[in-house]
Amino acid sequence: MSKLKDKVVLVTGASKGIGAGIARAMAEEGAAVAVHYGSSASDAKRVVDDIVAAGGRAQAFQADMSRPDEVRKLFAEARAALGTIDVLVNNAGIYEFAALDDITEQHFRRHFDLNTLGPLIAMQEAARQFPASGGSIINVSTIGTVSPTPTASVYSASKGALDTLTRVFAKELGPRQIRVNAINPGPTATEGLSAAGIRGSDFEKVMIDSTALGRIGTPRDIAKVAVFLASDDAGWLTGNIVIAAGGMT
Repeated sequence: MSKLKDKVVLVTGASKGIGAGIARAMAEEGAAVAVHYGSSASDAKRVVDDIVAAGGRAQAFQADMSRPDEVRKLFAEARAALGTIDVLVNNAGIYEFAALDDITEQHFRRHFDLNTLGPLIAMQEAARQFPASGGSIINVSTIGTVSPTPTASVYSASKGALDTLTRVFAKELGPRQIRVNAINPGPTATEGLSAAGIRGSDFEKVMIDSTALGRIGTPRDIAKVAVFLASDDAGWLTGNIVIAAGGMT
């Protein structure tokens, strides 16, 4: 299969979890993949090695996505190494839980700098570098923007802002044939979910029970949606917020 043959895709936060799944799936469809990571060079190398071993093309790039200067450097380096970027997947992000009384300015800024400002600057750079024929931007958000969880207020708010940016830029960039969509995953079996102590917990059981398909998602589930949105198959879709949560309510 080669839905993305000759395309160059930049995936942020691609060293593990959903981002790694998306990077691998994009490569399987023929894309050259810029695998961004924030701190885990070894995990990013593993993703790149997997792609190359399967006959694909990929390279890892480091940047702090909360810093606009580093975001711009990332795009310059990825373009120099792999060519003009055709698809941006804004996946890098952070989530931390805090009750209202425990929210601090640092907690707020950490979420909005990485989950909102970083993707905004990345979209700005992508729009500047996309070819004249256009491109595709995919923002990875969360079901928490429509089905909020207590103590996840700042995280959900930062992603809610990302959903709004998705809709606004879809209209703003549409005349340039740049499509902008978002994927809002439900609970997904990633390293982050395990690190948060959710895997195997009563909370995980509650989430599964609230999901029509009777399980939590996998990175592969989300990656398939991302490939579709990046491809010409989704050529008539822009400004969409795709809830990918197995019917979670």
